[in-house]
Amino acid sequence: MEVRNVTSWNEEQDLMEYNFVASLVEEERLASGNRMEQWEVDHGKKESSLTFGERLGLEDLYSLNVWRASVGELLGSAVLVFMIDTIVISSYETQNKSPNILIAILIGITITILLLALFPISGGHMTPVISFSAALVGLISLSRAFIYIFAQCVGALLGALALQAVVSHNIAQTYSLGGCTLTVITPGLKGPVVTGIETSQAFWLEVICTFILLFASVWLAYDHRQAKALGDLVVFSIIGIIVALLVFISTSLTGKKGYAGAGMNPARCLGPAMVRGGHLWDGHWVFWVGPAISCMAFYIYTKIIPSNHFQANGYRYDFFNLLKALI
Repeated sequence: MEVRNVTSWNEEQDLMEYNFVASLVEEERLASGNRMEQWEVDHGKKESSLTFGERLGLEDLYSLNVWRASVGELLGSAVLVFMIDTIVISSYETQNKSPNILIAILIGITITILLLALFPISGGHMTPVISFSAALVGLISLSRAFIYIFAQCVGALLGALALQAVVSHNIAQTYSLGGCTLTVITPGLKGPVVTGIETSQAFWLEVICTFILLFASVWLAYDHRQAKALGDLVVFSIIGIIVALLVFISTSLTGKKGYAGAGMNPARCLGPAMVRGGHLWDGHWVFWVGPAISCMAFYIYTKIIPSNHFQANGYRYDFFNLLKALI
C-alpha cells in the first residue's frame, strides 16, 4: 500500500512538473510569435516609409565610400581581364593537347584568389552579372550597381589595353586578344573561312551557364547563414570550381574552335571588343542580354521559394518593392 501511495505521489509530481514546463514552452512560443509578428509589422512600416529615391539608393551616388569601393571593382576587373585573356592565349599558343581543361582550371584558381582579395573591399563582384543580380535581390541599391558596373567596364577596358601592350600584333590578332567570340575568320584556299557557332546557340549557353553560376555558387555568398557557416575560403573556392566547370563545359559542348565559351561576364567581353573591334562585335549583345535574363530568372526564383529558405542581409532595395513604390 505504502509503495503504491509513494509511486502515485511521484507520478503526480512528475505530471505537475511536465505541465509546468509545457506551459513555459507554450508561453515562450507565443511570445516569440508575437515578437516575430511585431517585427514584421515594424519592418513593414519601415519599408513602406521609404521614398522612391531611398529605394533607388540615390545617396550612394554621392557616397565617397561607394566610389572608393568601386576602385576595387575597377582594378579587380582589369586584373581579371588581363589574367583570363592571357590564360586563353597562352593555353592555345603553347599547343596544349587539352587547352580547354587547362583554361578552366587556371580561370577557376584566378577567380578564387581575386574574390578573396576583393571581397572585404567591395564585395568582389567583378562582373555586371553579380552587381545586377545583387541589386534585383536587394542586397545593394541600383545606384551602387550602376557605379560598380561602370567601374567594371572601365577596368575591363584597361585590362585589355594592358594585354595589347605586352603581346605582339600577330598574337593579338590570331587569338582575338583572348576576348569573347562566337566566330573566328581564318584564311582558306578559297578565301576567308568563318568558324564558330550560331548566335542562338551562344545565347542559350549564356543564359543557362549564368543561371547555373547564380544558382549553384553565388547563392552561397548571398545567404549569410551559409556564407558564415562555410567561411569565405570555402564559398569562393566553390564559386571558382563552378566557373571552371562551366567554362570547360561551354567550350567542349559545341566542339567549335571559333567559339570562346560562355562569358558570364559582359564587362570582360566588352574590354577586348573595344580594343580589337572587328568580329568581336559580332553577336556581342548575346553576352549582355543572356546574363541579364538569367539574373531576372534567378530573382524570380528567390521570390518563389519560402522566405525562410533564403536569408540575405538587405532587402531594402528589393526590385519588386521598388516597382510597387513606382506604381
